[in-house]
Amino acid sequence: MSALPLRLRAKSTSVAATLALLLLAALALASCGGSSGNGIASKTPTEILALSKQAADSANSVHVAGSIVSKGSPLTLDLFLLAGKGARGRLSEGGSSFELIETGGTVYLRGSAAFYRRIGGAAAAQLLNGKWLKAPASTPSFASLGSLTDLRRLIDSTLADHGTLAKGATTSVNGQRVVGLNDTSKGGTLYVAATGKPYPIQIARTGANGGRVIFDRWNAPVSLTAPSGAIDITQLQGPH
Repeated sequence: MSALPLRLRAKSTSVAATLALLLLAALALASCGGSSGNGIASKTPTEILALSKQAADSANSVHVAGSIVSKGSPLTLDLFLLAGKGARGRLSEGGSSFELIETGGTVYLRGSAAFYRRIGGAAAAQLLNGKWLKAPASTPSFASLGSLTDLRRLIDSTLADHGTLAKGATTSVNGQRVVGLNDTSKGGTLYVAATGKPYPIQIARTGANGGRVIFDRWNAPVSLTAPSGAIDITQLQGPH
């Protein structure tokens, strides 16, 4: 009769050991999940901003998309930037839009009819409809695009334009854990990734000059191909 309790005790010990191993494994997994945090939640606002800029400056590429109000007019952008190489995407402002490719020191544009009409009138819209234009990136009328198509310049100018910063709560943006940096003097919030590298994830601002811009697809492949048959606008006289 004594053998049965022994077997039960042995079986019970085995089960307990198995449960203990499972519990240890679960704790180990939980610990691994927690360690994916990058620690910026414990940093000061100045430190978080510096670490975010450092991470962004070390990236090879990024996708930037959103809409902001500039001088009372909404500007919408959807760009893929490749560090040191250029960018491609689309910009829209004031009811007109254009595709953009910058590569090899040359800017290529293909505008909507409204865009060509805006810059050159009805004749230009009819003549240039569906055609690509090109010009050196240093051309004065295109030079301002450099602040949008150069990854380093875009990040540096974006993160430098702020007032007094206060750290917000840890939250989520599009499924990404982030820490908010609130600009208490100018308004707006920069959300910085709280896991992995502390990349900028989103800038959001409310009010008349508000908008939202996301930064994602960090280090994803970006191809830049110059379109064939582009018209060199430096060889054209603008229509009057």
